[in-house]
Amino acid sequence: MNGLKPIKIPSAKEKVASELRKAILSRKMKEGEILSLDSVATQLNVSITPVREAFQILARDGLIKLRQNKGAIVLGITDTYIREHYQLRAILESACAGLAAEEGVDISGIRDSYEESKAALENGDYSQYASQNREFHSEIWAAAGNKKMENMIAELWNGLSMGNMVTEQEYAKISIEEHGRIMDAIAAGDGERAKKEMYAHIMRSRDDMLTYYQ
Repeated sequence: MNGLKPIKIPSAKEKVASELRKAILSRKMKEGEILSLDSVATQLNVSITPVREAFQILARDGLIKLRQNKGAIVLGITDTYIREHYQLRAILESACAGLAAEEGVDISGIRDSYEESKAALENGDYSQYASQNREFHSEIWAAAGNKKMENMIAELWNGLSMGNMVTEQEYAKISIEEHGRIMDAIAAGDGERAKKEMYAHIMRSRDDMLTYYQ
């Protein structure tokens, strides 16, 4: 074996669901806005199938209401929805961080992802941080070894929770520092600290997103 590992790439439906959720949570898509399968597929340069699957995910999540043969309509977002969404993510992702810190778990993918994103930011390259951020998190989900939990979190993913208070560069600097603390705890095999650091990381993202609703 040459030591190569498969690259973890989100499925098309997860990518579409993430983009739509991010747009709805940030109010770029307004309450009452009509979404058609064709329009979303064209804008995101994907086929209709993953859009239809993403609509099912978001409808189950309460973000949109499906219209028979007519796509969907965006539902209203509340402060309560944001809090519940991030609380669920925090619970699931902190559990994954704790499992990743257990003895015998291969954390090389997590470490490589962290080091690559850290090096890019140190070189002033912020252009890929959104995908690097997801990769770091997805490596932790995978290392946890619970496929059902990994799939649940992937469907909840909504990208960078920047809110309206910081730029992408400022957000990346804050985020990478938090990733460093999570990485240190996992590498030390300290599951409780790993869970605590991940929970705080997600809750900070929640607070950033809530700036849209203040």
